[in-house]
Amino acid sequence: MDSSNSNTKAYLALAFICFTWGTTYLALRIGVADFPPLLFAGIRQTMAGLLLLTFAKLIGKGGRVRWEDIRNQVVPGILMITIGNGVVAWSAKFIPSGLAAIIVSIMPIYVVLINLAKGQRKAVNGTIVAGLFLGLAGLLMIFKDHFTDIARPEYFWGAVVMLFSAFGWALGSVYLKSHPGNNHPFIHAALQLAIGGIAMLLVSPFLENWGMVHAMTHDTFWALLYLIAIGSISSYICYLYALRHLPVGLVSVHAYVNPIVAVLLGYLVLDEQITTITVIAMLTILGSVYLMNRGYQSISLTGKK
Repeated sequence: MDSSNSNTKAYLALAFICFTWGTTYLALRIGVADFPPLLFAGIRQTMAGLLLLTFAKLIGKGGRVRWEDIRNQVVPGILMITIGNGVVAWSAKFIPSGLAAIIVSIMPIYVVLINLAKGQRKAVNGTIVAGLFLGLAGLLMIFKDHFTDIARPEYFWGAVVMLFSAFGWALGSVYLKSHPGNNHPFIHAALQLAIGGIAMLLVSPFLENWGMVHAMTHDTFWALLYLIAIGSISSYICYLYALRHLPVGLVSVHAYVNPIVAVLLGYLVLDEQITTITVIAMLTILGSVYLMNRGYQSISLTGKK
């Protein structure tokens, strides 16, 4: 396949997840309003994984699923789906969807720090660092409107757990970049979703009260359906494709764009207020994405010389 064509598709895949994953915070908050969050997320990801695996087999993508394939996807499945997604579902019970997306946006910083810890100093340059700090400044500006809420215990712990969630996703992304696997990306995505979802279903009875489980409301059902089809299957395939063809640090900038989508949806759907500082922060974050993109392009061009 032509590399330029692959890169074009990879950028389109990245743009897709930048938007769709911004919408999932709202859908998740609706879904867990009257349902145990880990149980909800476990059902979502397990069903998404099994459906994607069935679809991949029907269209002839990937060969026979071996135990080696399953074993290789346990680590990213636990890090990215169980921790990265399950924790988000839990926190959605206690903090607004927009705030959750904002906190997750620290993920690109985690990626850079993990790469530095691994000794990959050539994966970072001054432009990337400037972009990271500019993005962090934008996030702090948005977060400023929530400082008073952090004094509430549920807000505080929800925010702390979200920081842990972002670290799990970043660590899983870096792991995937160095352990791409040998089967078709559809198979990898399906196994990661199913493994992470099953892990959530296993821990849910010990951490949640299933006595509150009742018949799903219409809102919960449609939120679950949207999250399975768009938030999990379609978006995760695009994420793995982008991760395979673009630098992991560049792909991680979706975490800077997702909050913008989440905040705008909060304004349009939930009638949440958008302040002047929020607009300035959004422009700052977009500027950080531009700088990080330029930085990674510079590294890519240098590596080709």
